[in-house]
Amino acid sequence: MGPSVVTIGVEQGEELGENQERLIGSGFIVDREGLVVTNKHVVSDTDVKYIVIDSKGTKYNVERIYRDPLNDIAILKVSNPSTATFREVRLGNSDNLEVGQFAIAIGTALGEFRNTVTTGVISGLGRGITAGSPYEGFVERLDNVIQTDAAINPGNSGGPLLNSAGEVIAVNTAVASAGQNIGFAIPINIIKDSLANFNSTGQFNRAFLGVSYIIVTERSAQLNDLPQGAYVRSVSENSPAEKAGLSQNDIITKIDGESITEENSLAVIINKKKVGQTVTLTIFRDDKTMEIKATLEAAPSQ
Repeated sequence: MGPSVVTIGVEQGEELGENQERLIGSGFIVDREGLVVTNKHVVSDTDVKYIVIDSKGTKYNVERIYRDPLNDIAILKVSNPSTATFREVRLGNSDNLEVGQFAIAIGTALGEFRNTVTTGVISGLGRGITAGSPYEGFVERLDNVIQTDAAINPGNSGGPLLNSAGEVIAVNTAVASAGQNIGFAIPINIIKDSLANFNSTGQFNRAFLGVSYIIVTERSAQLNDLPQGAYVRSVSENSPAEKAGLSQNDIITKIDGESITEENSLAVIINKKKVGQTVTLTIFRDDKTMEIKATLEAAPSQ
């Protein structure tokens, strides 16, 4: 697995001295022709030049970055990959994971120690977190992520989480700053969907509704006499949500009759929809339940 894991760096100007690159994250090879998966937050700065360093220390220029607008995922296309050292990973199945099973994390810990291997177990499934990078200052809400106690340090972001068979089951994404041995990773099946989308269209052609939200959990719903669902914090200008008449403080309870829960979040449901598809939103507003229709559009590039 070591040859398939890479380090992501930022190339710095000569005026900064001898250290001509800054290592900021990790990634793994999914195609020996030069495709590398990492986190979007690792490569969120569009004004810098990124490089990929393989397990032997060879540096490659990044030709292009494709950022998934709805998930913390990015695909890097590198220049002239070495067929001798570029080996793609084997992808597992994240739908059949169980709490307690063995897990292995690999990445460039602390932006310094390349190919660091740590072990642990799957500690939880279906978590919701706010993820970001201490290097890039980028945060976003992620749902349905995997929790693990395999040590994930700053710099590990974008590296693979493996099962005992050496298959990638998730992408290491975040750590809980307030606790120890609490790390999070994006399930590999989400990445599979993104890769299939990318390979068929050459881009991330994702359906987009256009709201930011927080989940009203079952417990919160009971305590506050509200329905369970997605509480709308804001609506993007000129988005399908705004055009459909969604408003701040609405609670979206269902999409096409499918209930929104902690495990089955709004993002999870929208990810299964297609650009141009019209969906029926069941919403709770002013103590009343109503239905409105929204036509999903392609997510804006980031």
